Amino acid sequence: MGALVESSIHRAVCSLIEENRPLAEEVLRDESTINHMEMEIDGMATRLLALRQPVARDLRLLTAALKINTDLERIGDLAEHIAKRALSLMHDPLVKTLPDIPRMDSLVRSMLHKCLDAFVQGDAELARSVLVSDDEVNSLRDSTYRELLEAMRRDPVLVPVAIKLIFIARNLERIGDHATNIAEDVVFLVKGIDVRHHSKLSES
Repeated sequence: MGALVESSIHRAVCSLIEENRPLAEEVLRDESTINHMEMEIDGMATRLLALRQPVARDLRLLTAALKINTDLERIGDLAEHIAKRALSLMHDPLVKTLPDIPRMDSLVRSMLHKCLDAFVQGDAELARSVLVSDDEVNSLRDSTYRELLEAMRRDPVLVPVAIKLIFIARNLERIGDHATNIAEDVVFLVKGIDVRHHSKLSES
């Protein structure tokens, strides 16, 4: 599921940048597969909770798996939203002027890949490394917003297209937020430490 979600993000952004309609449509089709996987994993974890009544680390593992499952499904939804907007922006020249959107794509996919590896490996330090990337994603989002606001100021005709691109940047930023959520869950799973809302992560 994680690999498919990661691929969906990249294909959605590539469909926008490369003006590739079939690629965007592929992302839309895969969304139903991601939803099905989410339901299967949720059902399996819920059954294990009911039948095994786990405690301590086993309970944290199942709880983390359920939360990560939800975050992955929501990331899939965001990739779908990007693909839908890409379909409506085919051949628009404004898209080519925004280098930070591909950079955001690369960064949030790296964050997602690392936090899922951290979950599989039980590596809290790898998960912590994801948390520090969130500010960079926000910075790229803000840079994109500024460029688009300036484009709208120069030419009001660009407003409808620019607004769609602002939503795409926002979708990518939210994907980074979900990757951060997963990383926080991994730190809690491995270390038993809640690092949510901490501006500075203490070493343990």
